[in-house]
Amino acid sequence: MSEYCKIQTVFKRDPATKCRTLLEGEYSLPAFEYLRDCEWVFTEKIDGTNIRVTWNGGEHDGIEFGGRTDAAQIPATLIKRLQDLLPVERFVENDIPPMVLYGEGYGAKIQKGGGNYKADGQDFVLFDVRCGGLWLERVNVYDIAAKMLLDTVPVIATGNLGAMVEKVRSGFESKWGPFPAEGIVARPTTELLTRRGERIITKIKHRDFVGGKP
Repeated sequence: MSEYCKIQTVFKRDPATKCRTLLEGEYSLPAFEYLRDCEWVFTEKIDGTNIRVTWNGGEHDGIEFGGRTDAAQIPATLIKRLQDLLPVERFVENDIPPMVLYGEGYGAKIQKGGGNYKADGQDFVLFDVRCGGLWLERVNVYDIAAKMLLDTVPVIATGNLGAMVEKVRSGFESKWGPFPAEGIVARPTTELLTRRGERIITKIKHRDFVGGKP
């Protein structure tokens, strides 16, 4: 299964605080500094567990569920929820080609505050799709989500990286309820790759400003 790309925090971490805080203004990648004043799309970062759903493209080939890495373990209750959400028949009926769906499993007993998102169970929200070796554009991710009856991560705002930093520093309410959002994942409005073919995508968490665990 194709693992999801590692998302770099926008700034380098401060070794003097055992990497609990950031070295603001010192971008972790040259691309972030170069693109800092461009428009980025901000989506809410969810405090859950990374999930991969691999659709092999045939009724008898089935679906594979995995975590961010091949060694990651997924709770049995979440596997059951994924099986209910993503039946083979729905892929077949919608003529979905082979692809990998990436999202977040969240809810009760997933991470410390999982019950804030869903107190009485677990669920899945889609944030990316890879098909034919390419990352789909946002409009196509929404199309797959609509066909598969899946929720997608909410877009919070658009703006430059400075706006992202200030929004997360100030804190904002999660779209899932009256509790603080974990942070933001941001990508350029026109999605880009580095010269090595890696995605340009970044994140920042509210706890980065309060000295929480990285």
